[in-house]
Amino acid sequence: MADFASLMSAAIKKKPAPAPAPAPATSKSTTNGKATNGDAPNAKFVRRAELEAQREAAYRAEQAAAIAAKEERLAAKRKREEDEAEKNALIEEKRRRLAEESKACREAEEEAEEDKRRKRVGLPSLTEKRAAEAAKQDGDTPVPEEMEDIDEDELKAKLRELKEPAILFAESHAARLKRYRTLTAPKPVLSNTPIPTTLSLLPESEMHVAVTKPPPAGSPERSLLLRQLASYFTMILTEWIRALDGRDAEVKTSSQGRVAAAAMEQSRDNLRPLFKKFERGDIEEGVLEPVIEIVRAAQKRRYVEANDAYLTLSIGKAAWPIGVTMVGIHERSAREKLHESGRETAHILSDESTRKYLQAIKRCLTFAQTRWPPDDHLQLMG
Repeated sequence: MADFASLMSAAIKKKPAPAPAPAPATSKSTTNGKATNGDAPNAKFVRRAELEAQREAAYRAEQAAAIAAKEERLAAKRKREEDEAEKNALIEEKRRRLAEESKACREAEEEAEEDKRRKRVGLPSLTEKRAAEAAKQDGDTPVPEEMEDIDEDELKAKLRELKEPAILFAESHAARLKRYRTLTAPKPVLSNTPIPTTLSLLPESEMHVAVTKPPPAGSPERSLLLRQLASYFTMILTEWIRALDGRDAEVKTSSQGRVAAAAMEQSRDNLRPLFKKFERGDIEEGVLEPVIEIVRAAQKRRYVEANDAYLTLSIGKAAWPIGVTMVGIHERSAREKLHESGRETAHILSDESTRKYLQAIKRCLTFAQTRWPPDDHLQLMG
């Protein structure tokens, strides 16, 4: 027993050996919101706010990256659009320059052709014409040779006597002289006829038309012919008015009487453009020749022939395009005759004024065969 007790005291007195270090924990668990690290009682805890902050930071970084990528794409798109716009502007500028060059070349060719034409007919070139127009605008226009010149002071005094402005704004001496000549020119005297005209009308014994073709323009024969035509239509209108005035009052107030008077008034108004052409002498050859035939036949009381000439004048002899005129790739025979001009043209389709005075000529023929009936009843129009 003494030995056992001594051994136990000796063992107790000995220094205990240090314990080995624990192995690191391999598993981590959370219980009731507290984090545990295996058997380690002092493990670090992570709060929920920190987790939310980490998620928010990650979200913001992701959004910033998306915005940066979007801005980069927009910048690239803008650059492409700017490059495309610059390219289109260069193309448009080149196209405009080519168009201007083409227009200038075309105008130069047309001007050269016009200069050749003017030189061929004896007219001044376009360069000389432009120089004359520029000089006219600058007030350096010379006085025409056919116009007698007047001293400047005397011209102003004469304009003041006429109670006209002595000087107009930007008016040259030549323009002032022309204005004075226009003011002092004799006024044309109008005839006291159903259609007042400046032509010297002829008596019935001198209005017989002898020519069959229109004389040259500007010749005395043509002037006489136009006076004869105007005199003949004036005679018909005068007789027509006299016949209407000689009716009874009951006939005048009836519906048929009013229609007859209206037809005469309308015919007189419609013939005014024809008389204007007679006065100016610019009636078309394709109209004048059939009118000559109409008047010649009517003066001989051959009204059927006059009506035939009227039909030639009004509707012509050209082919009328009725229905389909082009059904394939090849033209039909004589199709080009649809657009021929001259004597074959339907002048009644020219314009409204021509149509009206052609209808007035037809009404004059109808009255003429009543006023001057033919000896041969076969010459009466239907």
